[in-house]
Amino acid sequence: MLQPYIPVLLLLGFVIANAILMLGVSHILSSYRRTPTKIAPYESGIPVLGDARERFSVKFYLVAMLFIVFDIEAVFMIPWAVAFRQMSEIAGLLIIEMFVFIVILAVGYVYIWKRGALQWD
Repeated sequence: MLQPYIPVLLLLGFVIANAILMLGVSHILSSYRRTPTKIAPYESGIPVLGDARERFSVKFYLVAMLFIVFDIEAVFMIPWAVAFRQMSEIAGLLIIEMFVFIVILAVGYVYIWKRGALQWD
C-alpha cells in the first residue's frame, strides 16, 4: 500500500537531513563577530542619509499604483489570447471586447498623462 510513496519519502528524508546537516555545519564552522560595520544599515553601498521614516511624496505612491493597475490590465490580455485561439466561433465578439478594453486603457493613459501624474519633478 505504501510502496509507491517510498521514493517520495526517501527524497523528503534526504532533503530534511541535508538541510539539517548544512545548517549544523555552517553553525559549527562559522566565526560570527558583531562589528560596527556588520551591524550598520546598508543601502546600495551608500551610507544612510537621514531617517528611514521620512515622508514620501504622494506622486511616488501614485506612480506605483498606476504601474500595478496597468500591469494587471496587461496580464488580462494573456487569458484573452488563449480564449481567442480556443473559441474561434465567437472570435468577432472577442476582438470587440479587446478593442473596448484597449480603448479604456488608452483613455486612462491619456487622462493620467494630461493630469501630469507621469511627470516626475
